[in-house]
Amino acid sequence: MQTKAYATQSPTTPFAPHTIERRAPGPQDVAIEILFCGVCHSDLHTARGEWGGVQYPCVPGHEIIGKVTAVGSAVTRFKPGQTVGVGCMVDSCRTCAACEDGLEQYCDGPVGFTGTYNGPVGGGENTHGGYSAAITVDQRFVLSIGHAEKDLAAAAPLLCAGITTWSPLKHWGAGPGKKVGIVGIGGLGHMGIKLSHALGAHTVAFTTSAAKTADAKALGADAVVVSKNADEMASHAGSFDLIINTVAASHNLDAFTALLKRDGTMVLVGVPEHPHPSPGVFPLIFKRRAIAGSLIGGIPETQEMLDFCAKHGITSDIEMIKMQDIEAAYARMLKSDVKYRFVIDMESLKKG
Repeated sequence: MQTKAYATQSPTTPFAPHTIERRAPGPQDVAIEILFCGVCHSDLHTARGEWGGVQYPCVPGHEIIGKVTAVGSAVTRFKPGQTVGVGCMVDSCRTCAACEDGLEQYCDGPVGFTGTYNGPVGGGENTHGGYSAAITVDQRFVLSIGHAEKDLAAAAPLLCAGITTWSPLKHWGAGPGKKVGIVGIGGLGHMGIKLSHALGAHTVAFTTSAAKTADAKALGADAVVVSKNADEMASHAGSFDLIINTVAASHNLDAFTALLKRDGTMVLVGVPEHPHPSPGVFPLIFKRRAIAGSLIGGIPETQEMLDFCAKHGITSDIEMIKMQDIEAAYARMLKSDVKYRFVIDMESLKKG
């Protein structure tokens, strides 16, 4: 099926209208009309060829909300007209230990999971994402959306920004009686604050800008620390059970590991353009502290997060844009000029 999309043809080519081929639904497939697609920093990194191995033409987008238009003969979980979502993956090997545990993001198959765009992690046939009018996805990688119609656009970033922070919060036990820090107040960080607060943890936001204090508290932070202020940082030394570090720029991690309790963990979810300076060993070994990483979440965990957010009325703070404005949105994203996530209204794609 020929489908309208927006694509870039090379790392230096601006986005422009493009036609892609979507498969007709097979027995296990769900065909989806895309209504909204969030704009993730990963989209920009991939489109600009910054992560290597990019296959062009490139159609990014992995924060997809849409309506089911058709289902295959063996599909039991979805029906036409239903609101659904598609996140960062559209397939995996399905047979390795990680996949069997519902942790498809850590698939140990020959090529890893299949990304919603830019094909399998290990290479192979290219896939095209949500900067398009429609997508066909195996039912195993389609998610139910329980948010109200008016909240659907703001629910789109939950498919990446939401699950990327939810997964480590749940894995490391954020909840009542725990003190959780969220470093950075951007697309990921603002969701981390909302989710940590909703899970019942004492939530502290870290920012380099005192001007973001009021915004962080409005998102649900119990306290805000300006990380450039040594006295403010020192006042929290040795007190955190968990810190989620969402910053996608290289920085000194030692200042934050010093804030962890004994057995506390700092989880890195932001991917910097250059490696972080090597962390000091002494702050780790003397308190049995850990620095860990976390990648999105599996399909069961993503559904759990979506259901939790629908129940608690949690969405992303967004700015809606037209598909034709994606280049301007990327330029603004590079300047951190968005609160906190751009979402594309795919109705605009029909107009050019």
